[in-house]
Amino acid sequence: MMQIDPSLIKTSELHAYLLGAVAPRPICFASTIDQDGRPNLSPFSFFNVFGSNPATLIFSPARRVRDNTVKHTLENVYATKEVVINVVNYNMVQQTSLASCEYPAGVNEFEKAGFTPLPSEKIKPFRVKESPVQIECIVKEIIETGQEGGAGNLVICEPVMLHINDEILNANGKIDPHKIDLVARMGGDFYCRASGDAVFEVAKPNTKLGIGVDALPANIRNSNILTGNNLGQLGNVHEMPFIDPAFHDDHLKNIIQYYSVTPDEMEKELHAYAKTLLDQGRVEAAWQVLLAG
Repeated sequence: MMQIDPSLIKTSELHAYLLGAVAPRPICFASTIDQDGRPNLSPFSFFNVFGSNPATLIFSPARRVRDNTVKHTLENVYATKEVVINVVNYNMVQQTSLASCEYPAGVNEFEKAGFTPLPSEKIKPFRVKESPVQIECIVKEIIETGQEGGAGNLVICEPVMLHINDEILNANGKIDPHKIDLVARMGGDFYCRASGDAVFEVAKPNTKLGIGVDALPANIRNSNILTGNNLGQLGNVHEMPFIDPAFHDDHLKNIIQYYSVTPDEMEKELHAYAKTLLDQGRVEAAWQVLLAG
């Protein structure tokens, strides 16, 4: 395994490794104005939500690695203490990338990238009409992590108004991950799209404790067929399952009949079938298959 001591590598190389490893990263498309009221628009992938009471978003316009200069967005949030954080979906990713060009101060990235500015309700910077969610924020604090190229500047923001496009909501009024169709930054020039087959569910043991992988029978825990993810699914049940006499499965029946005289082969077939069920999210059925062995 490669080992890297951050103190013994160029900042530019460390930067590339970190961005390749810590990914995908959501994108903050930050709209600001300077002290003369001129708009600026720029994306940042050092960004996330850090609380809901009080609501807190943080993004970081880091100092440029190559020449240690700072971005207009940072200058603007220092001057005005206001920013609109617009989320980025697939339909606008190419325009968003264009807005990241280092245009001179005063150049309007809304115009350069072809976005539509909308007046905000509570602050002065404009919203991006094309963004499915626009969050008006006041800047509570800016924390500088250093003064050299690559240092971060944590812009701590408090939302004061959210604007959510009705078209991305499901029947329950919640944001549908497939409709919002978000994109995120990877390392280098790579992005990823968070919709379609890329979106999946993992059941959370919110109020009840899962039994844990350590509680699984040894033959299951040490299986050469079941993956770590599969074991995690099995260990997420709240109590050890029992054989259900009412459970019927033709494929399971065939495995037992065909391999009954070769226990080792039957176990392999049962584990393979259980893996198929687990990959389909059918945890209860997978348990019944494994218990049959």
